[in-house]
Amino acid sequence: MIERAAIGAILGCAVGDAMGLPMEGMTPRRQARLFPSLEGHHFLFGRGMVSDDTEHTLMSAQALIQSGGDPELFAVLLARKLRWWLLALPSGAGPTTLRATARLWMGYPPGASAVWSASNGPAMRAPVIGAAFGADRALMARLVKASVTITNSDPRAFHGALACALAAAMAAETGTAKRVPARRFVDELGTLLAGEPAGEFMALMEHMAEAEREGIAVADFAASLGLSRRGPGGYIFHTAPAALYAWLANQWDVKNAVTQAIRLGGDTDTIAAITGAITAAGTGEEGIPSEWLERLFEWPRSVAHMKAVGRRLAQVSEAGKAGLPVHLFTPVLPLRNLFFLLVVLVHGLRRLAPPY
Repeated sequence: MIERAAIGAILGCAVGDAMGLPMEGMTPRRQARLFPSLEGHHFLFGRGMVSDDTEHTLMSAQALIQSGGDPELFAVLLARKLRWWLLALPSGAGPTTLRATARLWMGYPPGASAVWSASNGPAMRAPVIGAAFGADRALMARLVKASVTITNSDPRAFHGALACALAAAMAAETGTAKRVPARRFVDELGTLLAGEPAGEFMALMEHMAEAEREGIAVADFAASLGLSRRGPGGYIFHTAPAALYAWLANQWDVKNAVTQAIRLGGDTDTIAAITGAITAAGTGEEGIPSEWLERLFEWPRSVAHMKAVGRRLAQVSEAGKAGLPVHLFTPVLPLRNLFFLLVVLVHGLRRLAPPY
């Protein structure tokens, strides 16, 4: 079951990221005009590529493998991977991550490298933690905390990230046998966040549970948060509730969950990556549209590589001891990132043209 969840979380993140990437930063209205159909990839002639959301998920998974789930060692290893990741010149990395990683290069240790921010980075690293180590909720929370405090010192980042990890854990446990009730999710999250200054976030979660009980549509829930015009941005208290609600409303349907998340606009690659990771942690790889996976245009982080990471992570989680990371041919990454940047620039130029 852990292998199914771990592979599902990684691949679900990747397809959500790739599907949402071409629409990043667009308002819902502009997005619908430029991309009336979300049936397939729109990044590169019907193919998709991934961004930092998937890269952070894979780095987190590899650090979990090497650490065996030890939170202190996990933080050290993830910080090291973030440092080398920056040297490959990734495109589209958030300012919080860039500042924190620069501090790591300056010699700050994990935990002291974080900057005051409630950005989305910790949320996109969290579902794979929940999928692999969610059976032990206390350990899961410590691992999420270790991940968060490398980049973000604002406690709100931890609150949002822990919610995403818990959602993936509960989705993995439930699978497609039955739904995870929003009420049960919110109650368990409240228990995990006991002692934290999480009143604002728990109020959002209570609102989410009430909306789910009433059967409110995903877009209408986002509108109730004031996100109807521009969509969720880089603030975790916008992105996490929207992604969680897209999952709650579509627990056995990765395609609907991801496309509804994308249609909210804003930071579409991140919200779709988080939504896809949580939902696919429950459905496994078989719940992901096959054409979305087959049309991913990625190397060296290929679909085969992602699945190998998921399998190794499950083995480590089940054995309770560290393992060797899955090999990644890193010398090619700067060239891959340069090509990716050129495609992103072409998309930027396309956005200057009608229809508006």
